[in-house]
Amino acid sequence: MHLINVKAFLQRENLIREGKRVDCRAKVLDFSDDEATEYAILSHRWLGQEVDYDEIVKLTKMPVEEREEIRQRDGYQKIIQSCEQARKDGYEWLWADTCCIDKRSSAELSEAINSMYRWYENAKVCYAYLHDVPDPHFPTASDDERYPGFNGWPEWFSRGWTLQELIAPNDVQFLNKNWQSIGDKRMLAPTLAAITGIPEHILMYGLCGNRPCVAQVMSWAANRKTTRVEDKAYSLMGLLDVNMPMLYGEGKKAFHRLQLDIIRASNDQSIFAWLYNTDGRQPGSVLADDPSCFRDCGRMELMNSDEFIQYFKKDIPEEELDSVEDRLGTFPITNRGIQIWMLLRPDIDSRTLFEARLPCRSGPWEPPVTIDLVLWGSNYYRCPYLACSDAPLRFHQVYLRYQDPSHRSTTFEIDDSALTENGFTCCAAYPMKFSGDTLTLTSTDRLCIKIFFDSLTNHRLVVGLGQSFGKDWIRGVSDESKILQPSWQDYSKYKYSEMVLRTPEYVQDMNKAHSGAEQICVMQTRLPRTTRILQISSVMWRSSRMCAVKLEVFHDPGFRDVSGKWTAFDVEGTDDPGCDWRGLMILDEPKEYSYKIHGMPSNFSAAPHGIKLGDYGHFTDSEEFCCEGDLFSDLESLSLMADITPRQHNLSSKDYVRARNPTDTDILSLYKPLMLSLPSNDDLKLLLTSLSTRLTNRYLVTRIIQCPPDPSQPSSNITTPLYSVAKPFIWHRNESAGSMSERSGGELRGETKGDQVMVNDIDEMML
Repeated sequence: MHLINVKAFLQRENLIREGKRVDCRAKVLDFSDDEATEYAILSHRWLGQEVDYDEIVKLTKMPVEEREEIRQRDGYQKIIQSCEQARKDGYEWLWADTCCIDKRSSAELSEAINSMYRWYENAKVCYAYLHDVPDPHFPTASDDERYPGFNGWPEWFSRGWTLQELIAPNDVQFLNKNWQSIGDKRMLAPTLAAITGIPEHILMYGLCGNRPCVAQVMSWAANRKTTRVEDKAYSLMGLLDVNMPMLYGEGKKAFHRLQLDIIRASNDQSIFAWLYNTDGRQPGSVLADDPSCFRDCGRMELMNSDEFIQYFKKDIPEEELDSVEDRLGTFPITNRGIQIWMLLRPDIDSRTLFEARLPCRSGPWEPPVTIDLVLWGSNYYRCPYLACSDAPLRFHQVYLRYQDPSHRSTTFEIDDSALTENGFTCCAAYPMKFSGDTLTLTSTDRLCIKIFFDSLTNHRLVVGLGQSFGKDWIRGVSDESKILQPSWQDYSKYKYSEMVLRTPEYVQDMNKAHSGAEQICVMQTRLPRTTRILQISSVMWRSSRMCAVKLEVFHDPGFRDVSGKWTAFDVEGTDDPGCDWRGLMILDEPKEYSYKIHGMPSNFSAAPHGIKLGDYGHFTDSEEFCCEGDLFSDLESLSLMADITPRQHNLSSKDYVRARNPTDTDILSLYKPLMLSLPSNDDLKLLLTSLSTRLTNRYLVTRIIQCPPDPSQPSSNITTPLYSVAKPFIWHRNESAGSMSERSGGELRGETKGDQVMVNDIDEMML
């Protein structure tokens, strides 16, 4: 280590002050061994006007103006005063972190940071200079007016590096602004314990032979600050007895590396006992991001295996008791995660949420600490969910992920017009406002909720849009409880916190259904105390990283059961933001016998004789459509007040339009074709819902193409050469969960045919 030669430094300063000639060869810094040398050491707050190694060494070789500028700095005066104090106390050598490290050498800087705890520990005396204390005595009570921003205490106590500088030296002498002694560490131990949270016995006798658990040491740094993010980790290495290389620029990864090095050297599971902040926090790494996560661990202590087992002896099979101590003893780090045996209790409502017990406690006589985990894939992550279960605890070998899940920014395009048309009013959004009908989630903002008020029932509808584990999720929750919050903004914050806690459940539900890239996801939920159903449908457009979401409400007088779960359907061509794929129908487009018309994005089949718009039925084994009825007749018989007037679409201004099949082996020449389609409105949904019970898995003719008599063929009549069918979503029953997403996109109808979702607005698709 470089040490300041106190006598040489002060002599040089006196010669400069007196204007006398100075020997430029005289050395004021020299190498020395910290274990063989008696030296004093300085602990202080850097204030921006410090003096570095190069300036101290080359001071006498500089031009006079430059030299004088350095000598006038507060940082230089601090070195002079420290040397004066060291000489007064009889020490020939002094170390100060500003000028005794040549920071131009990364090797020397790394060595110094890794050795610093030992250097402070081996110092005979440490001068703790409190630059903002003018009084001749140590402050005994917090004073927010005098020390604002530092919990009412001098700034020295708020810095990260001064933590080890307080604990490591045996003798710490506190000096005020005027370099007057105002007490030492042992005499001030009760006050210092109150300020720092460090137990008195640690302040009196240090860490040797009495090292607290990792979580408690981390808690001492919870409220401290460093200029560089990485220094939050580097300043703790000596206190936690680990060493690691410096990588400035890595940000919070430094603190993750520190924790991994601690795990490699220790089996202290209190390192997992940090408090999970639920304010917007998403499931993630089992490692903490910052020492502040350990803020409430000041009384944390480890439990020996016998104490730990006593709490769960009745839950652990007798044949496993003998191996508990060995299982708790090691948890190696692998490329998959931290391999560890843990006592887990599954959540009562979920197969993926678990409560884990750790062999540590938050104070004497307290029960073991509990943390919550979520299983994603084959690994476990920390999560903010509050697991609740009476299930028995069992030892399991698990892999705890120490990397955060992947994240990608996603933009949601929300169409909630159907809600506002049905009496819902948007009242609030949190934590960000929507920009028009779009919302972009980022790595820092992974959840946003939108609150709607239902004027019909005076209930609220909370719609959450989130991203977790690299997956998008959507959820709609109806709330009929009384509002206790004083404002919509407060209410939205409360519901936001609730959704954060349920994030693992929501993302698992949607991901279970949404296993493919080209899929439509639809969820229906009955609104309490009404005949209405909330339908949420979504599709991801990969080319634009946009997720389209449609929110709809329609009446269901039949009170049929709805699962409230997501159902996914394989589709083709979803990667087209110009189409609204969030819809009502499930397309059935036969590939072998289909026709395309120029400018139209969907296929048509050759129409059987006599087919009409609104016909429904089934397909025979030979794939012939067998009509069983039609919507217009049913509407008349049901006496429903519904308008399902067909829509008309002129396909071309030319007299003849050609329709081709995919292989171009068959071409139809259509004379002035006119397309008729069923409307996409609430009236149609009402009718389809009314027929859903007896028409399960039936197909509906949603579009036909008609041609008027062709003048070139005198005997021709109105013809219907092409048609298109779909299976209404509300007529569909997915008997085997997940089977839809596993089917091939090339399969067709019936039990062996894949189903596809059609656009909600037929006009939008066709024109």
